Parts: sequence; structure tokens; C-alpha cells
Amino acid sequence: MGYQDGWSAIHMEMPGVVPRTEYSAEFHWPLIESVTGISGLESGDSTTRSKASREFVEAWDYAFMWSTLIGADDFGSIRTRMGHAVYMSGAEDWDENRSQAFATPDEVLAFRPLESLPAVDRQAARIRFEQHYESNRASLPSLVNMTGVYVTCVSGLIDLFGWQLLLEAHGDDPVRMGDLTNEYCRWLEPYFEALAESNVQVVMVHDDCVWSSGAIFHPDWYRRYVFPNYRRLIEPLRAAGKRILFTADGDYTMFVDDIADCGVSGFVMEPWTDMQLVAERYGKTHVIVGNADTRILLSGSMDAIEREVARCMSIGKSCPGFVLAVGNHIPPNTPVENALHYDACYRSMRNR
Repeated sequence: MGYQDGWSAIHMEMPGVVPRTEYSAEFHWPLIESVTGISGLESGDSTTRSKASREFVEAWDYAFMWSTLIGADDFGSIRTRMGHAVYMSGAEDWDENRSQAFATPDEVLAFRPLESLPAVDRQAARIRFEQHYESNRASLPSLVNMTGVYVTCVSGLIDLFGWQLLLEAHGDDPVRMGDLTNEYCRWLEPYFEALAESNVQVVMVHDDCVWSSGAIFHPDWYRRYVFPNYRRLIEPLRAAGKRILFTADGDYTMFVDDIADCGVSGFVMEPWTDMQLVAERYGKTHVIVGNADTRILLSGSMDAIEREVARCMSIGKSCPGFVLAVGNHIPPNTPVENALHYDACYRSMRNR
């Protein structure tokens, strides 16, 4: 059921049930053990874990699996590393590796992406995307798969410069930072052209362009330097008939109209973004993915979890492209009983 319902929703055909997807639940080992009956996953080998994750995804009937390919590793040696806090169980993702690729805001503003970043071979990129897409399909054939770009614009600048120098350089000279942003997106353009030429049918465009409190920079700066680049990058995908999902963490409510105008097919959002507003404006024309609050699953009561699922369903059920998901993730410290209750609530409310 996952694939067909997901495919229908992504193509705005309103399946008979509300489909769902989740993020990170497939690495919540105690939850997976509870659902699949496969034990010992906390210390299990990668093969057993992969098998259990696939069984869990099928048991929870995911409609699609969120996935991108192009990230900071494609920058080569020019990137800032900010380390990583503990998220995974067993602290497997803890990373103390911190390094700064640039020393001053002036160095940032003098950077020329087209001269300094690795040249992008469009045909080689197309092959990479198709291989990634086919690998995802082979791993999870029972749901809709995709590939895409993680470092679309602002996210790329964050990975190149780190937060501190990005904000300082922007504060010193927002026009030069805008020019740099334009050049960075020109460097990125062959990846989007490669996706347009590929056999990939669903593309994820990710850009953490805002904070939980909203815009990082002045809205006028986005409308001069960010959204025109989105539009240019997305145009070949749209012309090629791809379904294009846009993801941003934080609250991008104030930019929903701008992002829609760039040609995306749908929005993936955290609870910060106003899903009611998105549904009112774009619920009949765009895919909407979200946006149950992970904090309620983490520490809320069973009644609160049920109310949160009901809130999302009350907004999304009339929208043909609605897909329920917990935003941002279902992390490993979410109580198993809370996650199971969320799943039960979803199943009891998903029929249209």
C-alpha cells in the first residue's frame, strides 16, 4: 500500500488513506525491536540492522523514503566541520572533528566557488544520481524513492563557512555575500541539470534557509539572492516533468509563497512552519508533508499525542497530496510506547 498511496499523493491524486513517512525512526533500535521482533539491535551488526530497518519501514507502511545525494563531501577539501552532537543511540554519531576552512570574514567574501570547488561533470553527476536512485529502489522497492541535493543554497554556505563566519561575512557586506551566493549556485547548477536529464522521477531539494524563529537574513536579501537561484536551479527539473519536494528545517511560513513561485511540487516542513496556512493556500495544488511535533512524542501524554495526530489530519485530509510525518525526526530517545501510540493513532485516523 505504501508505494501506490505515496505515488498517488505525490501526483495529487488523493489516495483513500493518508500516507505517511518518517525520519530516523528506522534507526530507533528499541522501537524496531518492538515492531519487528528482531532482538539485539543496539549492538547488532550492520547487516542485521539493515534487514530490521527495512522490515520496520514496511511494517510502518512508509509511503516514501526521504533521501538526497549531494552534500558537503562534494566540496572536496574546502569545507568547515562543526562536529556533531549525540543523536544516535550509543553515541555513534558523536564527532569532535572541528576545522575551519576560512579564517576571517574577508576570506569568506573573497572566495570564488567556480574557481575553487571541484568542477562538476554533468554526465558523471547524472550517472551518480541514477545509481543512487536505483540503489534506493532496490533496497526499498515497496515505497517511493528519490534522490536529490542537500546543499542547495544556504545549507551549502553553512557547510562551506560555518555559522560564525557566514553571519559575520553577511553582516559585513550582504551584497558581496549575495554575489558569492549567486556564484555558488552557478557551481551547483550542473547537478540540477544532471537530475533533469536523469531517469529519477522524484527529486528532493533541501535547504535549511531559516531558523526556528524564521528568517536568518533580511527577507529582501532572500528575494534578491536565494529565491531567484532556487527558480533557476528548479526550472530544468520542472521542464523535465520531475516531482520536486522542498525541505527546510525551521519556520519558513513567511516564504511559502516565494518557494511555491520557484516551481516546487510540494513542501516538507517541521512543526514551526504553519501547515494550516500552507494547506489553505496550496493544499489543492501541492504536496504537503508534515508536521506532527516530535516534542509531543518525546514527552507528551498519550492524549496529547492523539490530539497532535488529529490536528494534522484535520488540516491534511482534504488535501490530495498530504503525507503525515513527524517533524523533524523520531529520535532514539523517544519512548517506545509513545511512538507505538502515535502509530496506532495514525492507523485509526488515516482513512478518508
